[in-house]
Amino acid sequence: MSQEIPAAVQRALDAIDALDNDAFVAAFAADGYVNDWGREFRGHDRIRSWSDNELIGKNVTFTDTQVSTPGNPLTILTQVGGDGFNGPSHFTFETQGDELASMTITA
Repeated sequence: MSQEIPAAVQRALDAIDALDNDAFVAAFAADGYVNDWGREFRGHDRIRSWSDNELIGKNVTFTDTQVSTPGNPLTILTQVGGDGFNGPSHFTFETQGDELASMTITA
């Protein structure tokens, strides 16, 4: 990826690549949330549970990842693979300081 990625977003992407749910959850602020196609999961416990069932727990992979909208929020387009959903998706990350405030997943 040639665009600059904020540290909090890069930590989350690295955690996804490593299938490290602890590191993924730690990238979020305590009141941060994931919005997965309209379903919202707020706080570390709910993000962890969601990821166990929908992301890292499904051995997700991201390939052909590129920044489609730089800034804050920042959006990436990636090809999702693994044992769950497979296909292209946009992930929009909003940061607050050095933590993720949100991650929103759309088509």
